[in-house]
Formats: sequence, structure tokens, C-alpha cells
Amino acid sequence: MTASADSVRKGTPRPYTTDRHTYINPAELLRHPLHVRIVHWSVAITFVLALLSGLAIYSPWTFRFLAPLFGGGAMTRLLHPWFALAFVVAFAFELAQWFAPMLWTKADTEWMNHMREYVSNQETRERDDVGFFNGGQKLFFWSIVGSAILFLITGLIMWLPEIFGHGLVPISAVLHDIAALIMLAGFIIHLYEGLASQPGTFRAMTRGTVTEKWAWTHHPDWYREATGRDPKEDYEAAVRKLERKPPE
Repeated sequence: MTASADSVRKGTPRPYTTDRHTYINPAELLRHPLHVRIVHWSVAITFVLALLSGLAIYSPWTFRFLAPLFGGGAMTRLLHPWFALAFVVAFAFELAQWFAPMLWTKADTEWMNHMREYVSNQETRERDDVGFFNGGQKLFFWSIVGSAILFLITGLIMWLPEIFGHGLVPISAVLHDIAALIMLAGFIIHLYEGLASQPGTFRAMTRGTVTEKWAWTHHPDWYREATGRDPKEDYEAAVRKLERKPPE
């Protein structure tokens, strides 16, 4: 399906229709092809490794429990910057993949103005102008971009003080911790949204597909682009079908 000029203006990516590595069942849509999932899981795994190894050298209490996972204190200190660098590299690939659909639009501003309804689950469906990503997802993504840049700069200063100067190390350590905490908070929220708040989301990054119901509920404008159908009409048709279904 060819994306319309309006969808390009919104930053909505051309919908994926096929992926030879992903099986798509009837009434499902391809959300993330295999190459996108590989990059995303690379980001997740390297982030967790950087987080755990960083926490291991953060304080004596965490050192006691986490350092043995990486072979002791010396090995943990050796591995941590490499884990962090691997995370930054993996995230750079993800930034390249998602830069266009993550660009901020008027629809995202409107979403932020109605975020309370989203958080409290007051509405059964997202706004009709919500595309591949909503405003909250974009805000999270760009906060990670900023934190990752700060994370990289301060990490390099602490890793190579002979080059950048020992005087910058204490300031870098504080900023490094702040960046790590922002990413950790975002990671926890991301897990909650994917596993508990929106059932059916996690499979998008495991199997690569989502149900049409999930699509018209959470990303109506993307559903319209991917199927050529009206998400509201399909939602209402599903509701009528459910109402006509006799009780068991």
C-alpha cells in the first residue's frame, strides 16, 4: 500500500506488509519486521547489562550482589564501559530506523493534552489521529536519545580521564547517574506499558505482529494506513458483533 502525502507529513512510516521471517495470521498486521526486532532486543539486552554492571560499582551494597555476575569487581569495571558503548551503538541503529516516525506532530501535542484520559483508561480507543507511535512513546524515545547522548559523553570522560581531564570526572559522574536514572525510569514504564497496560503489545516485539483489534484500538491512523479501512467503523462493527453474540 502506498502511504498518502498526509501520512508522510505526519511522520507515519509506510506500513510493513510482508516479512519473510515473520508469519502473519489472519486478522493480524505486521508491526515490526525481524530486523527491527533484532535491533530493539539488542538495545534492551545491552541496556540491562550496562545497568547491572553500573549498579554493581555504584555502591558497596549493590557491588556485593551484582559484581559476582560479571566475575568480580575488576571484571565488572572492565566490562561496564563496553556494555554501555554497545548500548549506544545499538540505540544509534534504532534511532536511524525510527527517526522519521518519531518526529513530533500536531497530533502528538493533542495526545499530550489528553494524556490523563489515556493513563486512566477512560477511553476505549485512542484518538483517530494517533499513528505508528503516540505522543507518549515519542516523548519516551527522545528522552532516551538525550539521556544516551549525556550517558555517552560523561561515560567517555570518566573512562578516559587522561584525555578529558580529571577535573571533569566528579561532574560527569553526577550527570552520568542522572542519565542512567532517567533511562531506568523510562525502561520500567516501557515494560509496564508493554506487559500490563496494553495487552498484546509485547508480542509485537516477539512475534512481530499485532491483532487488528489492537491496531484500531491503540494506533487508529496507522491501522488506516496499513489496511485502507476506517478504524472507527471496524471497531463499531466488532462491538455490534459482540453484542449480537448469544451468552454462553
